[in-house]
Amino acid sequence: MAETLVTLIQEISGCRHCVESPIGSPLPHEPRPVVRASPSARICISGQAPGTRVHASGVPFADPSGVRLREWLGVSEDEFYDENRIAIIPMGFCFPGLDDKGGDLAPRRECAPLWQNRLFAQLPGIELLVLVGQYSQKWHLGRGCKPSLTETVKSWREYTIPEQRGMATIPLPHPSWRNNAWLKKNPWFGQDVLPHLRREVRRLLG
Repeated sequence: MAETLVTLIQEISGCRHCVESPIGSPLPHEPRPVVRASPSARICISGQAPGTRVHASGVPFADPSGVRLREWLGVSEDEFYDENRIAIIPMGFCFPGLDDKGGDLAPRRECAPLWQNRLFAQLPGIELLVLVGQYSQKWHLGRGCKPSLTETVKSWREYTIPEQRGMATIPLPHPSWRNNAWLKKNPWFGQDVLPHLRREVRRLLG
């Protein structure tokens, strides 16, 4: 039987690779994959991995970072969570756990190679890929990714031509409060990147 987006998401929902066949230590808790997508979506948010709040709720970006991200995009909560219009596909679908300092661990290494290409093959309508943070930027931009996140985001104009899988791409820093100092240090982000991002999002949402 040919794979469809519905059957693929069902398979992802039951994924236990990071527990049963992990790379390194297994996931320290029960998996709860979080992903939202529809064949009609024209925008895709590619983030890092769920945090503790998202793991508890099953709702992506249901935290202060999500509030800021929606402000950056210029969308309402209803628009953001309309999977028929906006897909949300993190690099790791499950909360990876916390490090010794209480920060989120990196996305599980098993996840992206298993699912990313298969998912995007089922999403031909995506025209804008928003890369939130360095993990998604390194995966999707490959050799086009710069040595640092700041350089990558500052080079955003290079990625707006639809070359990556036929999609325009806009790299962003993570909207976490931990990046407040970065935002103050790099005012060009709010002056140049966000207005373009909001225009493109509004154009695609109609």
